[in-house]
Amino acid sequence: MRKLIALFMLAGIMFVPVFANAQDAPAASASTPTVVDDEIVAEEQSFHQVIKEKFIEGDPLYMTPVLICLILGLAIALERIISLNLATTNTKKLILKVEDALSTGGIEAAKDVTRNTKGPVASIFTQGLMRYSEGIEMVEKSIIAYGSVEMGRLEKGLVWISLFISLAPMLGFMGTVIGMIGAFDAIEAAGDISPSLVAGGIKIALLTTVAGLIVAIILQLFYNYLVSKIDSLVNDMEDASISLVDVLVKHKLTGK
Repeated sequence: MRKLIALFMLAGIMFVPVFANAQDAPAASASTPTVVDDEIVAEEQSFHQVIKEKFIEGDPLYMTPVLICLILGLAIALERIISLNLATTNTKKLILKVEDALSTGGIEAAKDVTRNTKGPVASIFTQGLMRYSEGIEMVEKSIIAYGSVEMGRLEKGLVWISLFISLAPMLGFMGTVIGMIGAFDAIEAAGDISPSLVAGGIKIALLTTVAGLIVAIILQLFYNYLVSKIDSLVNDMEDASISLVDVLVKHKLTGK
């Protein structure tokens, strides 16, 4: 549900201004022309306006799939960033709480602590504590098995971001090839090589290529951040799991 909301929000933000500008472009050209200094127009154009202008010049037919890759990739990346930040747990504080609960109320009290704590580390602790009666070896096996499950959940969605990173440049190159084919068709039909004949096709080719590369670069930055965040969480999970086993061994030896 959170992913769908993020998709609709990003789609609304990015699609509406672009297509509104594309629809208004013919009406603006049909209106009475006014003489304006080129330098003043260039200064008044914002970055957003330039992006919309290049989107239209690159042909929405070829630029839209690239834009969709960006929207979907960003939506998934933002959802993963929020989820991973929510999954972050202060493992040292959690270990101290579990140790105190074991000393005062035993295993059941420790289970209550982990169940009331959010995050993959607390979930792993809960699974390990549930196997405490079967011995420390079963606790270790349970922690390792459930740790793999939690790691798979943390990596959910990364494969789609990786797909869009690869797909966006491909779509851009496809626009490049199609634009060059159109340019050569125009040359063939005219029987002459003229810059005005091939300029349109080459411009579309270059703009779609640039758009695809920019989308891939943006998504690659988010992808690398997510991978580093997941690695950090996995390291915390492993360190905390070792600490939990040490605490359980100590608790069993002391009999408290």
